Amino acid sequence: MTAKIKVLSKEIAMYTHNEEDYICLTDIAKYKNAEGSDDLIRNWLRNRNTIEFLGIWEHLNNPDFKPVEFDGFRKLAGLNSFTLTPKQWIEKTNAVGVVSKPGRYGGTFAHKDIAFEFASWISVEFKLYLIKEFQRLKADELKQLGWDIRRNLAKINYRIHTDAIKANLVPPELSARETNLVYASEADVLNMALFGMTAKQWRDANPGRKGNIRDDADVSQLVCLSNLENLNALFIQEGAPQALRLRKLNQIAIHQMKLLTEDLSLKRLEAKDK
Repeated sequence: MTAKIKVLSKEIAMYTHNEEDYICLTDIAKYKNAEGSDDLIRNWLRNRNTIEFLGIWEHLNNPDFKPVEFDGFRKLAGLNSFTLTPKQWIEKTNAVGVVSKPGRYGGTFAHKDIAFEFASWISVEFKLYLIKEFQRLKADELKQLGWDIRRNLAKINYRIHTDAIKANLVPPELSARETNLVYASEADVLNMALFGMTAKQWRDANPGRKGNIRDDADVSQLVCLSNLENLNALFIQEGAPQALRLRKLNQIAIHQMKLLTEDLSLKRLEAKDK
């Protein structure tokens, strides 16, 4: 995942690697010197304080970091003859906090912790604006992913408090004959308990629909299904036969879905949010 943020009229590239954010040091350096960004990064790297900071960061976050090679750089840091490039640092120490990306849209990238440190070395003012824009981007991403929890709860509440949805959410109580049937898949035990049918029965009843019975489930049903999975695992450990487990799970599903469709506190939350 790649993105760009604008900091003091400068575009700063970012990308996500292993669920961590990396920011382009090359772009940050261009704020200070557009023509000599690589030289600035190398000067920063040869600084003893920088070497110490990078080494501590790698020790904390990288189990494959090479401490012996790091000690070698640390002893040389500060000498007039000492030079260090991002590529040398990465290859010699097996560092992961700094990444060198080749190509037209490449450059030197670093984990956000390191990038903020470099930005402070370039300009304290630039660092503060960089952090502000980074936080704004993260907040926007959370909104796009639908993580505004209070509003999502209100939307779910609006759906489950209609009579039509309520009738479809509360699972039917299974008959004695149904609970005595042995299903080949444990997944179908959960499907029967919550939806009143197996995956095959759903497919047969919906020949033109894509996905499966769980893809068609309501959010509240998915929450209930997660609870049933945990309980079923516990019942299996206790040695309960499948028919008994199915009967128990069905009763639990009925109880939980009734609570979801009748919980007035959610309705009050919706009214307050409006």
